[in-house]
Amino acid sequence: MERTIYIDGQLLPASEARVSVFDHGLLYGDGIFEGIRFYNGRVFRLEQHIRRLYDCARAILLKIPLTPEEMIAATCATVKANGLRDGYIRLVITRGVGPMGLSPFKCPKPSVIVIADSISLYPEESYRSGLTMATVATRRPSHDILSPQVKSLNYLNNIMAKVEALQAGAEEGLMLNDVGLVAECTGDNIFIVRDGAISTPPLTAGALDGITRGTVFDIAKELGIPIRERDFSRHDVFIADECFLTGTAAEVIAAVKLDGREIADGKPGAVTQRIIARFRELTQTTGTPID
Repeated sequence: MERTIYIDGQLLPASEARVSVFDHGLLYGDGIFEGIRFYNGRVFRLEQHIRRLYDCARAILLKIPLTPEEMIAATCATVKANGLRDGYIRLVITRGVGPMGLSPFKCPKPSVIVIADSISLYPEESYRSGLTMATVATRRPSHDILSPQVKSLNYLNNIMAKVEALQAGAEEGLMLNDVGLVAECTGDNIFIVRDGAISTPPLTAGALDGITRGTVFDIAKELGIPIRERDFSRHDVFIADECFLTGTAAEVIAAVKLDGREIADGKPGAVTQRIIARFRELTQTTGTPID
């Protein structure tokens, strides 16, 4: 079945949904995106995703030609048009068509694209047994280069880190910041568990302020599990009792090996399993109804 795509106010068959070769999103990676999940006919944490989208747009002086309320309506309409109950949404805002050259102010009208489809980021077996990770040489950009909070269309930093991880025989890459501390993975936030308490790198370390990351904080507090932000190194991951990753596409998934070293017994831990179970309950029972 051909998917239906929302593009600049129209719902079109995927084969007819096109952007210009002169769009600055294509030419320069000038734009932003947001990935969102929907489950059981409800879009999970939609308002938080939309707020982050508009925050990113403001940071790069990109004027989205829809209000947040109109963006929510367009998102739900696209999901409904595809007849999906579970899946993944990609919102893309490009700078729009303009002349050659870097200036964004010569692009009069940004483009809004909404894609709804199914997704399977990792094999089902990885969700049962956990991921293997490799530390990659590609570093996360520091805040004085480009804020990690801007989800821009230029994702080459993450892509090259992912390539390194795959070439090392791992499923995910651990990315460090410019001083060698853990920032995040190529598309996921990272958490470790030690003595029953959860830790994750602070945003100042180069971590994205992930929506699923925030959900884990809510779940941990609900379950009475201590959780905090703190700087840590690869060594702390090596000696952790448990490790798990979070992301909209990845959801919550255990990581059981880093650089050939098993984390604890090399199996998903009890705290991780509690977080996963509660996360799945929330995704099935909360969210913005598609209808």
